Amino acid sequence: MQRILMVGKPNCGKSLLFNQLTGLRQKVANYPGITVEITRGKCDKFELVDLPGAYSLNGLTRDEVIAVEEIRRSVAEPDTAMVLVVLDATRLAQSLVMGLQVQSLAFKHNKPVMFALNFIDEVKRVGEVIDTEGLSKALGSPVLPLSARSLDGLHEFKQGLLDMAGEPERYATEGATAHEEAAERSQELAKEFGIQHDIVLKNQNRIDNFMLNNWTGGVMFIVVMFVLFQSIFTLATPLMDSVEGFIESLAAGTSAITSEGVVHDFINDAIFGGFGSFLVFVPQIMVLTLIIGLLEDSGYLARAALMCHRPLSFFGLSGRSFIPYLSGHACAIPAIMAARTIESPHKRLITMLTIPLMSCSARLPVYALLVAVLVPADKTFLGVFNMQGAAFFGLYFFGIFMALVVSQILNRFLPRDLEKTDMPFILELPTYRLPHWKPLFQRVINSGIMFIKRAGPIIFMVSVGIWVLGYFPLNSTLQDSWLGQIGHFIEPVFTPMGLDWRYGVAILMSFLAREVFVGALGTLFGLEGADEDVAGLAERVQADGLATEAGLGLMLFYVVALQCVATVAMLKGESGSSKLSWGLYVAYGLLAYTIAVAVNQIGGLL
Repeated sequence: MQRILMVGKPNCGKSLLFNQLTGLRQKVANYPGITVEITRGKCDKFELVDLPGAYSLNGLTRDEVIAVEEIRRSVAEPDTAMVLVVLDATRLAQSLVMGLQVQSLAFKHNKPVMFALNFIDEVKRVGEVIDTEGLSKALGSPVLPLSARSLDGLHEFKQGLLDMAGEPERYATEGATAHEEAAERSQELAKEFGIQHDIVLKNQNRIDNFMLNNWTGGVMFIVVMFVLFQSIFTLATPLMDSVEGFIESLAAGTSAITSEGVVHDFINDAIFGGFGSFLVFVPQIMVLTLIIGLLEDSGYLARAALMCHRPLSFFGLSGRSFIPYLSGHACAIPAIMAARTIESPHKRLITMLTIPLMSCSARLPVYALLVAVLVPADKTFLGVFNMQGAAFFGLYFFGIFMALVVSQILNRFLPRDLEKTDMPFILELPTYRLPHWKPLFQRVINSGIMFIKRAGPIIFMVSVGIWVLGYFPLNSTLQDSWLGQIGHFIEPVFTPMGLDWRYGVAILMSFLAREVFVGALGTLFGLEGADEDVAGLAERVQADGLATEAGLGLMLFYVVALQCVATVAMLKGESGSSKLSWGLYVAYGLLAYTIAVAVNQIGGLL
């Protein structure tokens, strides 16, 4: 199948255009050795390939260098029919630097180039017009205006794209700009054909005067972060209640049609008690993805990174560390990859090593369970905010606080021979835009599905394993089962944390993946009370009498502990050191245990 390559600078609307052309039928693959995200989808009879964004073919950061290597390799392949360069009509000069360099590269390999002039709706909104025919003649390649957001001109663009891909020999590039002249030529073309930049910046600057102000910007940042973590609990609660109600109904229906015995107990305790307890918390992962997606699509994330640069610099970090930190609240693995954009090797390493302290979505089920146990649902903070949501904010804030403390320590003791040159902090501030809801909701739904696919099999196997160990020998109590014997053997390790053997077993099972804790505990409590409702794990734990200080210590344990083998593997791949990654795994585990023991002991004394 012939391919169409999509290239462009970041924030040019390339991904949205890709989704519009493929109908969201994309697949993502990590190529061996480089771990660069390449998105593929079918557009008519062609394969559309969305390559990583870069500002020029002269890559500065590690991420850009890898992206440029992939672009160069893909353009040279014989299966490539043509190259599609996406331009930002509101920032023509910046877009054309990359565009002209790619055009020159494609010209060397005899591949035609088409330019997609995106965001044409924003140009019309400010009363401007771009002479696309004149720009096309100047470039020597077709330039088609469109808006991937409003779909303005999309049909005509798609038809032109397919015509060129079908007969690429008819569209030879005429006189491509030399690579070294691209920057100067882009300024000339933007001056002749582009819009007045100050018109677009006028409204943006008005908002930025408030958002980036030393006082109002700081307050706004705190409000945004607080709303983010409040929303994880408050917005997800109705969805969680619905999922829990569905599981309870399904469990009751299944119990009614199965006779008493091993199969009946397995379905109740292992399937609904263990795996079902985990499914209840999936809506929170989806809400977290939604809020982060809103911040990203609106353009606020870049502003937050700019505001955080100075305070983060005190801890040996960069303003660019903010985005990996925030995305680490969804998953540490892509967050560690996102740290590649940090120019300084020293700051990049510190960021990667502290990202695991960000409370990822895998911790959400654990937090939700323990917060529901320890904090009454009807309690409010300052009479306005839900106290459970405030507790969530406190847990996330503690993770961020610990990350900054550890960053300061690493900044002092990590060798400085990593640092050759400390490049200045440069960040493009994208235009404020409303999110495009269709791909955003698609991303939200996919986050829930992918979380279940990734964690579900592990939790299912652990639930079944715990059920087998806890159920046999037959006719024995949970205390006398094989699992009880193992639990009582390891119980002395967890007694200083104020936890009994059941929690010890659940913690032990979760060292491969944190979210296993909820499923494991659900199975254990299901085995202990098989005659009760199989859902409502929080009520069971609450009725069991978990001490407040032990519960708080357990929550802080999960904030700090690095219980994710996939994250360790990613750290090993990015740092190139097994010793460093596994050493971090052990260090965070010991630190988490020390904090949990201290909280329980001090809380008990008070």
